[in-house]
Amino acid sequence: MAGVSTWSGMRNKLENDYLCPALRGRIQYFATSYWESHDQTGRAAIRLDGVEVLRSNYYAYEQHYWNRYQALRREGVGEVDPKAPFRLAHEGTLSDGCFDNGFFYEAFHEFDNQSIEKSLVSKNPLVRIFALLDRRLGKRRLLPLEESMEQELDWVRAFYVIRMQAEGLMEKE
Repeated sequence: MAGVSTWSGMRNKLENDYLCPALRGRIQYFATSYWESHDQTGRAAIRLDGVEVLRSNYYAYEQHYWNRYQALRREGVGEVDPKAPFRLAHEGTLSDGCFDNGFFYEAFHEFDNQSIEKSLVSKNPLVRIFALLDRRLGKRRLLPLEESMEQELDWVRAFYVIRMQAEGLMEKE
């Protein structure tokens, strides 16, 4: 399958090809790279009705990652497996909802190249968000996910609630 390489192409697929009809025109995906920065770092966001529900950037990610990595090292993590603190710092930072624009692109490529079933159980929380907002996930399959959402990250669960409300399956609070 040929991948989409430009951000406008990715956004077009996410907002037009994949997005469920109940949220079309309401959800916008945003990612940018800052070309002036030495390594084209940037930020990413998902907006609902113009409000950023989820947002992160390279610098927030790096700061969280570094703090978490240092704490893990102080706790002695990595003495047996030297790669463990790096992996755990990344996973923990991601669990907190911190990521960079590059991670957003990676999530899209994973999502765009696998089934909706695989995307719903992906290790990548952004892939799970894309799947929750996907038109291929119908109302009948959306409802049974409620139980698994109890174990889900707060920032992923927020998109389940957005989708359920948009479909009229959950009252707005």
